Amino acid sequence: MLPRIGISVGDLAGIGPEIIYKTFLDKRLLKFCTPVVYGTAAVLFDDFPQAADHEPLTFRQVREAADIAPGKHNAVTCWEEDYHLTPGQPSQASGTAARLSLQAAARDLKAGLLDALVTAPISKENTQADDFRFPGHTEFLTSFFEAKESLMLLTDEAAGLRVATVTGHIPLKDVPARLTKELLTTKLRILLNSLKNDFGIAKPRVAVLGLNPHAGENGLLGTEEAAVVTPVLQQLQAEGHLAYGPFPADGYFGTGQFRQFDATLSLYHDQGLIPFKTLAFERGVNFTAGLSVVRTSPDHGTAYGLAGKFQADATSFREALYLACQLVRYRKGEAEIKPLVPGPPLRSARHD
Repeated sequence: MLPRIGISVGDLAGIGPEIIYKTFLDKRLLKFCTPVVYGTAAVLFDDFPQAADHEPLTFRQVREAADIAPGKHNAVTCWEEDYHLTPGQPSQASGTAARLSLQAAARDLKAGLLDALVTAPISKENTQADDFRFPGHTEFLTSFFEAKESLMLLTDEAAGLRVATVTGHIPLKDVPARLTKELLTTKLRILLNSLKNDFGIAKPRVAVLGLNPHAGENGLLGTEEAAVVTPVLQQLQAEGHLAYGPFPADGYFGTGQFRQFDATLSLYHDQGLIPFKTLAFERGVNFTAGLSVVRTSPDHGTAYGLAGKFQADATSFREALYLACQLVRYRKGEAEIKPLVPGPPLRSARHD
């Protein structure tokens, strides 16, 4: 049976509906999955221009996911209001629709009516409500699926690049206090397990970045590397894991050293996401590792400045859909995801 992929529409004032629409203009995707968009198709897609080289995109609007048709475009009604929306102008209505779409898709995923979830971008500020106090998708889904911890893992499989983060959507000033041996150990174990169980890498090689410039320069520029990172790595190495570091982030990415590892663990959000998006912005995918379910998303935001212009690039969303299908099949034992690493790891790196 084709994987049933739920799709939350994101903020309707952003480019979420557009990248979904552009992706499914290619009818060949129906050979890989059964898409289930959570929202009213007429509201989402009717205003988009019809491409001359494609048939009009139509969806089966249903009330419940139990009624979706395999191999067809499906849309599940999850709000009744007639929202009046202006592209590029987020509003309470666009935030409400984004939240209702995500919550409905998550419920159906938990109920087993879907095999995976692909989330279009939301505005973290605009989505807040009494029943939604989360800084992003990752935190909401971690709570909803009752995982103790999860891991933001960004991947560009074609480029051989995977980057995860220990801390996520928190202020930079709070990172050092949050960076404990316990948290780092937990995130490393999630990453190692995901590389084995989701990507099929029997003996994954992982690099960990330093927190401070030049990875602390032996304590001259900071002590977190010696106090937190190195002891955790020594413990994991003693258990037989191939985990190395801490590496200075600038030289590590600047020299292409990331290509020697199956994944890189950064210690805070921008440390990992800036180089990742610089190298793989158009194709990058965000995967939430550590959950009992498969969730992916494009690696970009709502792009309000592009909304309504029909100029948004759907590549990242399409790659997120492909990866979700691959991960579902791999977890079911139906497909193999090949490892990326071309060579052996190094134990340290210095690059001024």
